[in-house]
Amino acid sequence: MTQLHDLRLRLLVQQESERIANSQTDDLDLSVVQARCLCWLALLAEAHEEQAGDAERRGDTEQAMGWFADSMRLRDVINVVSSIEIPLPAAAETEDGQTDADADPGPLAA
Repeated sequence: MTQLHDLRLRLLVQQESERIANSQTDDLDLSVVQARCLCWLALLAEAHEEQAGDAERRGDTEQAMGWFADSMRLRDVINVVSSIEIPLPAAAETEDGQTDADADPGPLAA
């Protein structure tokens, strides 16, 4: 089930990055977008962990478990997003005119 969740998340991130790339073709570096997203996800995960600690100190075990579970989900997302390889714009076309996506659709191709 975890593999299915990871695959689904990878597909969603890939679709969103393609949507962004198609709408901002001239001046967008997807690796910068990925790095910024990872920074924000890490900050959000840390905030959730702090909330879990605060709830635990207050004795609200159920709330602490909820915050902690959310922080673990965010850590899972960080691991998946950081493992996604984003092609560099200059390497997008091969010598025969095909894009890298046309030449090798990768593991998410149906």
